[in-house]
Amino acid sequence: MKFTLLNSFLIFFLSIHSITAQNVVTVDSAGVAKENNSSFSVDTSVAKDTIKPFKRFKAEGVASVIGEYVIVEFDIDLSYIELKEQGVAIDEISRCQMLGKLMEDKLYAHHAKLDSLLVPDAEINGRIDQQIQYMVSELGSEEKVAEYYRKESISELRQQLFEVNKTLALATEMQQKITEEVEITPEEVREFFYKIPEDERPIFGAEVEVSQIVIEPQVTKKAEQEVIDRLNEIRAEVVEGGASFATRAVLYSKDGSASKGGLIPGIKRNSPYAKEFKDMAFSLLEGEVSEPFETSFGWHILYVDKIRGQEVDVRHIILFPQVSQSTIDEAKSKVETIRQQIVDGNISFEDAAKTYSDEKETRNNGGKLVNPVTGDTKFDLTKMDPTLGAQVYNLKKGEVSKVYTDRDYTGKSVFKILTVVNRYDEHPADYVKDYEKIQELALKEKKIRAIEKWQDKKIKETYVHVNEDYKDCEFSSNWVKQ
Repeated sequence: MKFTLLNSFLIFFLSIHSITAQNVVTVDSAGVAKENNSSFSVDTSVAKDTIKPFKRFKAEGVASVIGEYVIVEFDIDLSYIELKEQGVAIDEISRCQMLGKLMEDKLYAHHAKLDSLLVPDAEINGRIDQQIQYMVSELGSEEKVAEYYRKESISELRQQLFEVNKTLALATEMQQKITEEVEITPEEVREFFYKIPEDERPIFGAEVEVSQIVIEPQVTKKAEQEVIDRLNEIRAEVVEGGASFATRAVLYSKDGSASKGGLIPGIKRNSPYAKEFKDMAFSLLEGEVSEPFETSFGWHILYVDKIRGQEVDVRHIILFPQVSQSTIDEAKSKVETIRQQIVDGNISFEDAAKTYSDEKETRNNGGKLVNPVTGDTKFDLTKMDPTLGAQVYNLKKGEVSKVYTDRDYTGKSVFKILTVVNRYDEHPADYVKDYEKIQELALKEKKIRAIEKWQDKKIKETYVHVNEDYKDCEFSSNWVKQ
């Protein structure tokens, strides 16, 4: 099947995430899934086969072979279970379409291995730990999880999860390699846009640009020293007393890694962690425990678990200084005074943000927020963070919100005021006003074409066998090599 320009970009980079409810939708290149929050629709009627979900097949019957990978009927059944857990309407997805997506993943993974692309086992095991934790929270125990997925033990399930996650990780690496050098020129963007019939051009939803001022209760030197002293006590228990760092992390650390003994695997020098954290990780020897040190996230001690070439597995314990009620009251009073000065016209919101805001990321930009998804300053009102959206939904342009309390990543209360800098109503795509969005769509469409071209070439070069039960499927790719 050939993609339409409007539909193709929606399908790019969507993939199956195994046995865990994550924020993804599963599609194969036949366009199986729908993007619920989009103004566009995806045609899901591309495979006209009559094979329906959950038709009884021999459990371990081979559906297809791609290079060194074998896809059995159970893999397809398991994919339906995963989709159902994610709330996807599986009745609209045929076994042909599901098999098509699985074959794509195996093709990517097969050639990722041939090209020596690597995914650290520690990274895969970290994902599996999170998946098992989620499944246990949903089903109650590891035994029930193993039973639900028809495995003799949780160890057997872990092994299958490892294989599936490794395949998906390799597939992702291969896709990124295929598209990493794909670029788009202004002329290509222009051609992409004007090829779309005027009545079929995308509709962009209502958007806002928002600025904020953040005032944080100040941490006293006394509270800070108490945290340092506590971390030194824990460090002494490990270094001098022989206590387990992992156990101490479970007991005392205040972030999500605590349940894994503080483990953070596969840190590289370009990993998205605080510079101070990475510097410490790469300055220690294996088995060494750091002195307490500070990042923007809190105070840490760090233990180097394993050094693997240019990657380091570490464990850490993070604590946050306590904030007194008096400093909380002082911060609230300060932000209320700032708000009143803005409302009275004594200072602009932008100048107040530059002068008073405690948020470094937005202060120098006059408090203006950057959309982490798009990289620009516009937020789609239907997709923005619910807490933020609730505060600005009814604000007029230039109006200042009431003071409200939020919590930062440490759980500490902070006080905020917001203003709407600009509002943009829902509108058909405009080449000038929406150039960045159109450029993004054009680039995604070009990347899809690059992947299609790569697929066509590699299918011809790769051993592919499709079971007779699926020979009549109308796959989007030439899997049966007709």
